[in-house]
Amino acid sequence: MPQEQYTHHRSTMPSSEGPQVYKVGIYGWRKRCLYFFVLLLMILILVNLAMTIWILKVMNFTIDGMGNLRITEKGLKLEGDSEFLQPLYAKEIQSRPGNALYFKSARNVTVNILNDQTKVLTQLITGPKAVEAYGKKFEVKTVSGKLLFSADDNEVVVGAERLRVLGAEGTVFPKSIETPNVRADPFKELRLESPTRSLVMEAPKGVEINAEAGNMEATCRTELRLESKDGEIKLDAAKIKLPRLPHGSYTPTGTRQKVFEICVCANGRLFLSQAGTGSTCQINTSVCL
Repeated sequence: MPQEQYTHHRSTMPSSEGPQVYKVGIYGWRKRCLYFFVLLLMILILVNLAMTIWILKVMNFTIDGMGNLRITEKGLKLEGDSEFLQPLYAKEIQSRPGNALYFKSARNVTVNILNDQTKVLTQLITGPKAVEAYGKKFEVKTVSGKLLFSADDNEVVVGAERLRVLGAEGTVFPKSIETPNVRADPFKELRLESPTRSLVMEAPKGVEINAEAGNMEATCRTELRLESKDGEIKLDAAKIKLPRLPHGSYTPTGTRQKVFEICVCANGRLFLSQAGTGSTCQINTSVCL
C-alpha cells in the first residue's frame, strides 16, 4: 500500500485514548513559601506604618511646622533651645519680643561677614580666652549715634567726655600723647612720671599746671630748669620761699642781722647775702665761683 494511503487510513481511525488534562497553578511547598512572603510583607508594611505614625507623634509634626520649629509668613520661628551642627545661613536672627537672644558654644562663636566672592570682610570671634574682631574699622556708638570709641590703622579715637583709667599702675604710653586736658579724679593725686627717660610737655599756646585745692610739687634728682625763650617767667604768690639758697660770707663785725638780700651771679646762680646799709652782693662773690 502506498505511504499516502497508510497515513490517511491512520488519521481516520478512531482514538481509543481519553483527553489529557494539564493543571495550571502553584502547588506544594511553592505555594506555602508564597503565602509566607506575602504575610511577611504585610507585617513589614504595618511596622513601617506604625513607626511613621510614632515619629510624627514624637517630632510633633503639624501643618505649621515640626516640634519647636514653626513656619510663619515672615520665615521660621524656633521656640526653646536649638542646636545647629552645621553652618546656619540667615538674613536676620532675632529673639521673641521681651526675651534675650543667647549664643552658646563649647569652644567659640564666630560671626563672618562675606562679600559676593565669599571673601571674609569682617570677623568676630569670641573664644574661651579672648574676644577678637577683624575688620578695617571698629566703632562703638551710643543709642543716639554719638561716637564713643573708634579704632583703625591710623588712629584710635575716644569720643567720651571723660576717659578713666582704673589700673593701679596707671597708664603707659610708649610714644607721645595729645590731649587738651589731663586731670585726676576729685581727692585723687595726679602723677606724670617717666622712670628712665625725660618727660616733655609741649603746647603752641602754653602749658598750664593748676592745683585748685592742694599743693603742686616738681621734684628732680639733678636740675630743674625753667626756660622762656621769648617771654618771662612769673612767680605770682603771696609768699615765695627759697630755703636752701647758699649764703655768702659776711663780716663778723657789728650785729648779725636776720635780713638778707638775694644776689644773682653772672651765670644766673642765686645766693643770699646779709643785708647791710648798702648792697653786699659785690663783696660776697665767692659763691659764684
